Amino acid sequence: MSLRTSFRKILPEISRTEQEALDAGDTWLEASIYQGKPDFNALLQTAPSKLTEREQAFIDGPLEELLEMLDDVEIHNNIHIPPRILQHLKDHKFFAFIIPQEFGGLEFSAYASSTIVARISTKSNPIATTVMVPNSLGPGELLAHFGTDEQKQHYLPRLSDGLEIPCFALTSPEAGSDAGGIPDTAIVTKGMYNGEEVVGLRCTWDKRYITLAPIATVLGLAVKAFDPDNLLGDEVDLGITCLLLPTDYEGVETGNRHNPLGVKFYNGTTRGTDVFVPMDFVIGGQKNIGKGWQMLVACLGAGRGVSLPANGCATGHAALKSTSEYAAIREQFGMPIGKFEGIQEQLALIGGLTYNLESMRHLVLNSLDAGLKPSVITAMAKYHMTEMGRDCLEAGMDVQAGKGIQMGPNNVLASAYFATPIGITVEGANILTRNLMIFGQGATRCHPYVQDLISVIHSEDKAADKEFNKLMRKTIGYSTKNFLRGFATAYLPGFGRGKNAEPMVKKFEKQINRLSSALAVQADFALLVLGGDLKRKEMLSARLGDVMSYLFMAMGNIKFYLQSDCREELKPYFNYGTSLALKQAEDALFAYTDNFPNRLVSGFLGASLAMPFIKRSKISDKMITDLAEATLKDDAAKKTLTSLVSMVGRDGFTVLEDAYKAKLDVLPLLDAMKAATRSGKIDKQLRFAQLVDVALEAGVITADDKEKLTAYDTKRKLAIAVDEYTFDMELLTNIDAK
Repeated sequence: MSLRTSFRKILPEISRTEQEALDAGDTWLEASIYQGKPDFNALLQTAPSKLTEREQAFIDGPLEELLEMLDDVEIHNNIHIPPRILQHLKDHKFFAFIIPQEFGGLEFSAYASSTIVARISTKSNPIATTVMVPNSLGPGELLAHFGTDEQKQHYLPRLSDGLEIPCFALTSPEAGSDAGGIPDTAIVTKGMYNGEEVVGLRCTWDKRYITLAPIATVLGLAVKAFDPDNLLGDEVDLGITCLLLPTDYEGVETGNRHNPLGVKFYNGTTRGTDVFVPMDFVIGGQKNIGKGWQMLVACLGAGRGVSLPANGCATGHAALKSTSEYAAIREQFGMPIGKFEGIQEQLALIGGLTYNLESMRHLVLNSLDAGLKPSVITAMAKYHMTEMGRDCLEAGMDVQAGKGIQMGPNNVLASAYFATPIGITVEGANILTRNLMIFGQGATRCHPYVQDLISVIHSEDKAADKEFNKLMRKTIGYSTKNFLRGFATAYLPGFGRGKNAEPMVKKFEKQINRLSSALAVQADFALLVLGGDLKRKEMLSARLGDVMSYLFMAMGNIKFYLQSDCREELKPYFNYGTSLALKQAEDALFAYTDNFPNRLVSGFLGASLAMPFIKRSKISDKMITDLAEATLKDDAAKKTLTSLVSMVGRDGFTVLEDAYKAKLDVLPLLDAMKAATRSGKIDKQLRFAQLVDVALEAGVITADDKEKLTAYDTKRKLAIAVDEYTFDMELLTNIDAK
């Protein structure tokens, strides 16, 4: 028995859909991290993301007009999205960001699509979701990549102009995360179509959680095709197939809705029983029967890498802007709450995570706009950016406290609070993504030989044994180099040092090199010792995926910082955010080692990599206070990290900003009154207006000063107010008061 045959018996079988998912996509920087050699040259040679003139014109025109129209409270309180909003989306091609211009689409960059979705999200999550879905995995992208010429010519112009509204149905009651296990069927048979007997598919399906299905006019549908009568050939189980049907086609059922946490985007079910469709309804025609899963995983980048991370990033921007301004305005015990250390911890967390979100957003979009389809990177982005958005949101809600839980026009976070769990769940639930996908795909896509080894192990070729032995020699050489590099990086002071001239960047580069070398060795031994069992050791796999993800995030932080025009102001954000990412990478690596089932190997690796002597990254109290104080400033860094908040129209954000800027203008006057109170020149007063009056009488302020302070106080009261209703819940608050 050959060594290859022995491995074949040990390794678990990989299903066709699993293999297609593992094979999907390209690799980029994450491969260099996995292999222990982070490629900082490639990182810094990547230009910053920029909008084209055409994209900027869209943002300044149709997008601004949309934002002016949006009233999130109106949308929340109604059953349907207002018709004027839907019409604006159709008229201005909001559903056509990824459709080529030759078919009437906008063909925007991933960066433009992300920016547009994020800005809508800070104004109204239901509308952002309505826009993102047609621009993610669905009929538009599938047709553009795989459709026949006839399908493209017919559907893409109609999708671009809003004459058709698309949805895509994959998830069923029996198959959620295991999307490859859908029970929906398409039986190859003969039937009547347009008065003629043709070979087609008789389809039966039951789908749920399908966004836009209740209002869609065209239904993308994933089913499993079978050919029991061998009408197409000898194979019976043909595999997952993607179809496109008009929703008014006989037998197609749509219209029913779900209620996803009260967030008012259209989401619902579709069903059909024994619906006969011709082969023309297969996306790409008959030749693409059975290629559906391959098509789907090839197109996942838009949802995982663009739309959902954009939502997470927008949540961070919204939390940072609203919470920092509220913490500056709101005073308790005679001082702004932003000066209390408990609040400062939350402000620093929001600031650091928002920096990580924005830098990761840019780096992921760089890869997509370079034409790559990086499946591992987009899985990282989907998981970590939606989770970081959730963490920002919860910290912001904690600080805003009572104001954060009262629904109405003044509340800027409640809508995101309801919507955030939805982003966590869709496009691959986060638990699945972290435990199975990131390192699961990373180990096969980023390792230089594993993918070829798996293929040759299962090969029936006569030369397979020879090819396997050749690959094994290369793998052993690769692993030996990794081990020696890891040992050298651990024990030789100058090995793996950073090269950047800036001290903070240089320090972080060295830490990334150190942890990347350790990751490469640990990953090699995981594959060697655990082999096929690694697939079932989800917690171990998740931790290695965490290490890779946080190092990718830290590299993105460096790039964003070095390419910024406001480095000095960004420094506390960069320091905290990158230290946090590296701390999380270290925690994951140590947790992995502590729980590795073979204690002998674990101890050997710990000693070889000098893990007990790793200088652990920490978030010091000084880092927290430095960043918390930075979040209270109105500077270029703060503007950069809150730029996705749409300051259009009159809403809770504008109310907070008005009061915040008014306070900055009168800070010297407020300090003068406090000093006069402490010195006994004027007495403390219960009300701010009374304090202003006695300060004027005592000559502490002038009449002009009083006017400024009174105007500030009016704005302050409106900013700290919460919405009030009659007994029958009719809104009394007037947010338009200025």
